[in-house]
Amino acid sequence: MKAIQDFITYLIYSALWRLVRFLPEKTAYSMFEGIAKRSYRKNGKRIKRLRENYRQVFPSHDGPQLEALVQDGISNAMRYWCDTFRISDWTEKRVATTVTTENNELFLNSVESGKGVIIALPHAGNWDHAGLYYCSQGIKVHTVAEHLRPERLFRKFLAHRERMGMKVLDLDERVTDQLKTFLLEGKLVALVADRDLSRSGVDVEFFGANARMPAGPALLALKTEANLITAYVSFTEIGINIKFSGPFVVRRNQNESEEIQRLTQELANQFALDIKRNPSSWHMQQRIFVDRKSK
Repeated sequence: MKAIQDFITYLIYSALWRLVRFLPEKTAYSMFEGIAKRSYRKNGKRIKRLRENYRQVFPSHDGPQLEALVQDGISNAMRYWCDTFRISDWTEKRVATTVTTENNELFLNSVESGKGVIIALPHAGNWDHAGLYYCSQGIKVHTVAEHLRPERLFRKFLAHRERMGMKVLDLDERVTDQLKTFLLEGKLVALVADRDLSRSGVDVEFFGANARMPAGPALLALKTEANLITAYVSFTEIGINIKFSGPFVVRRNQNESEEIQRLTQELANQFALDIKRNPSSWHMQQRIFVDRKSK
């Protein structure tokens, strides 16, 4: 039964992917906006989770304020998917002219240092768009992807990102050593780093509550000489904005576990500042805030 469900899921995504690529642009985005509105009205699990996440960010928001934010957030989540399905057909000019940046010199200086760069970023905006933008400029992005079912769909997404110029590793394949090698070779590693509910996740304070985030960025920074910075990708009317922050000081002579904790907390603090500035681009529809007793 599971195999049949996986096959049906693959067919639905593949058909939607093909359809969206060939629809007129206005029609495609209107269709996904319609999906966002229907999802909001149904108020399913993902909408409820998005609402709870936003409520933690803005505890003082009243009903109408919070609901407006939820509607904007799910709209941006659907925009992410429409972009993702269509992005491989965009021209180089469109990619170049739909991206604005803040503190881009921080990123470029880190790349040019030859020491390697670790970019930690939250689930915000469209990180594939950001990756394609820098790949098109000759800066190859190395990253990881969570292994999802069905397998054929997961492989389809991997191939899609590889065609855009990225090197994507399967998170299930214990990739730390490979990422470390990339960094020692002076390459760029980008990691989505605002959620890790596994036992290896690091407890941090996030918007006044407990959250668990991956240790990967801090661990890799400790094991290499790479620069550690953050990026916040937010949606704009024409595309995306990428805001860089850092670099974060890595104290390699300190106790490893304590330094991983400290660095991960610093990343969480920066994520919080960026999310507050543009919350609806953070379209996190999964659990992130946890009870400390559940660890």
